[in-house]
Amino acid sequence: MRWVALTAVAPVAWGTNYFVTHEFLPADRPLYGAALRALPAGLVLLALCRQRPHGPWWWRSAVLGVLNMSVFFVLVYVASQLLPTSIASTVMAVSPLTMMLIAWPLVSERLRAAHLAGAAIGLAGVCLMLLTGVERASVPGVLASAAAMLVASFGHVLAKRWNSGADVLASTAWQLTAGGLFLLPVAAVVEGPPPTLSGPTLLAFGYVALVATALAFAAWFTGLRHLPAGTVGLIGLLNPVTGVLLGTAVAGEVLTIQQLGGLVLVLAGVVLGRPTRAGRRDNSQPPLRPVSDECAARSSALNAQSPVKISDGGGE
Repeated sequence: MRWVALTAVAPVAWGTNYFVTHEFLPADRPLYGAALRALPAGLVLLALCRQRPHGPWWWRSAVLGVLNMSVFFVLVYVASQLLPTSIASTVMAVSPLTMMLIAWPLVSERLRAAHLAGAAIGLAGVCLMLLTGVERASVPGVLASAAAMLVASFGHVLAKRWNSGADVLASTAWQLTAGGLFLLPVAAVVEGPPPTLSGPTLLAFGYVALVATALAFAAWFTGLRHLPAGTVGLIGLLNPVTGVLLGTAVAGEVLTIQQLGGLVLVLAGVVLGRPTRAGRRDNSQPPLRPVSDECAARSSALNAQSPVKISDGGGE
């Protein structure tokens, strides 16, 4: 359960990110917004782990950084500015099912009935909580949110496939740094000089970079290393739950019966995705390597030379 609890830190932190981005960050600078989220977070984690990429992790960090940090952060920033939190979170709630479908061919994780049921129940709960019929959806915002969900699902499962040979904190730092470095020149060309940041905006960027990015992604990728992708995806449903509870705490909103029912369904979906003992064992133990023909031949030769006779069970 400790890996489940640690992984839950990520969606809870991300659940606050939509609100902070929408309320405090500049709406017309998505590229700079994404760069100022990724690069400081990556540099902080690099200072903590003090490890450089090695071997294939040079190009893996670049690929994962572009997917998980550059493209994803820009799309989330755009969606946060164009959509109400409720609609953006509802679109992202499809990610558990998407991660399961991608994990099947990429990391050979078969679809489990409990995971599929959890994804369906959780999505239904999110819709009950958030879709009240009052908000108006922006088509570009919905497209940006859907694209962010697809890019992140693929990038996160790809990071799970490449999880060997690198410390989780270090690989997270490399991805964030690579994504931020990629975004900075693009932002300078497309959006011009960096925006002037006020005190509240700097504090908001600090929160987004350190809590909703550095801490959240370190926890998320740790969960992906120790848990099935389907379980991690379902834990991600805590993102919209956090958004709803944040609304009640900050804006003084009162939860309706419909929202409470949706909250129960989401939590039920998360519980259905919890790892079983067999799943934990399969995920933690590496597969046995097949014995080569040469090793088998040597073993046969040693058995033939051995003076000890093994009984066949006849009592001799």
